[in-house]
Amino acid sequence: MELITDLIKQLNNIVWGPVMLVLILGTGLVLMIGIKGMPITRLGYGFKMLWRGRDSKSKDEGDISPFNALMTSLAATIGTGNIAGVATAIFLGGPGALFWMWMTALVGMATKYAEAVLAVHFRETDANGNKVGGPMYYIKNGLSSRFAWLATSFAIFGAFAGFGIGNTIQANSVADVLSSNLGVSPLVTGLVMAVLVALVLLGGIKRIATVAGKLVPFMAISYVLAGLLILAMHASQIPAAFDLIFTYAFTPIAATGGFAGAAVWAAIRFGVARGVFSNEAGLGSAPIAHAAAKTNSPVRQGTIAMMGTFIDTIIVCSITGLVIIVSGAWTSGETGASLSSLAFESVLPGLGGIIVSFGLCIFAFTTILGWSIYGEKCVEYLFGVRSITPFRILWIVAVPLGATANLSFIWLVADTLNALMALPNLIALLLLSPVVFKLTKDYFVKNKAG
Repeated sequence: MELITDLIKQLNNIVWGPVMLVLILGTGLVLMIGIKGMPITRLGYGFKMLWRGRDSKSKDEGDISPFNALMTSLAATIGTGNIAGVATAIFLGGPGALFWMWMTALVGMATKYAEAVLAVHFRETDANGNKVGGPMYYIKNGLSSRFAWLATSFAIFGAFAGFGIGNTIQANSVADVLSSNLGVSPLVTGLVMAVLVALVLLGGIKRIATVAGKLVPFMAISYVLAGLLILAMHASQIPAAFDLIFTYAFTPIAATGGFAGAAVWAAIRFGVARGVFSNEAGLGSAPIAHAAAKTNSPVRQGTIAMMGTFIDTIIVCSITGLVIIVSGAWTSGETGASLSSLAFESVLPGLGGIIVSFGLCIFAFTTILGWSIYGEKCVEYLFGVRSITPFRILWIVAVPLGATANLSFIWLVADTLNALMALPNLIALLLLSPVVFKLTKDYFVKNKAG
């Protein structure tokens, strides 16, 4: 096991090296410039389209409402990355890591927008009559046949990554926090989650979208309100927290308390890596959900999709990060979900830990549901619709296995698979960027004229 861990660490250091960080941020920057900063200048328009997208009775082609497509996407993104991931980034990279999470999110809005535009534009109808799309389809239908290996690579990495980032790591984090706070056995946690996942998963994307459309808004709003309450109680310390964030984004930080210290490179690396883990911009996962939306406009769905990154990182992750910093918990030596729990509990004794525990359970549960769609569509692309049922069975079985596994090893594998999954998608986004630019320009010129 030690040999396998060392090999994965070496691979992780390669795939999350400078080239990957430049590729992720660079792709987002190229796309942001190409669409002339639209995700930022038309943020209000995105919220407007999101609100309008609640109509599930639309006659447009697709399987789920545009709103529920985003909720399914957010179900997958708002998970342990927002609670455990932010805490891990700060533990390894210091407060400055939060700044690099923000930068990843800002350019990531353009990336997420482009992914959804291409997913809807190049989507197909499968043998069951459902709309399917995502990186494997926009690579297949948008690029020449010599890039077919990229589509296959994405589907393979996506299928395996799902069992890491979207399944076992979620179950493991829930088991960890419930064991720490309530003394619940990890095996019991895993088995209960497996049963709940099975009850929803067997209903397919429509049932998952319906559950996500109700659970995600409720839990996200509740978690944000609890975080804002804590920040209001520490309002005088917020300026100092921002000073720490901006200072240590560009300056090495010395060891203090239980914090071991970190170089600037660590702040950048873990800020970007955990930022991508949280909002998944560039990973190519979210467009798989958006491809199923009832819409006749790739651009309109794209403006809804970009809101996912804004909500996930700029709002939810910021709340977690600021609470960890203003509470002083970041110097405690704790990491992961335990650090977030400590931060909330230290300010709201008897209640803070429960909020984090309950929030993590719901977030992780919806993430397992959302990622089941991603993994399923990747497997379907590789093996056809007959592979769907076997995949769902494996997915359910993986939940209790993940709950009882080693957390540090799972995080390492998840990080590595994220990078391997992102590579073919980022290459495709750059090659297909002219399509995104043209569709965007035509839509807003027509929209302005109309």
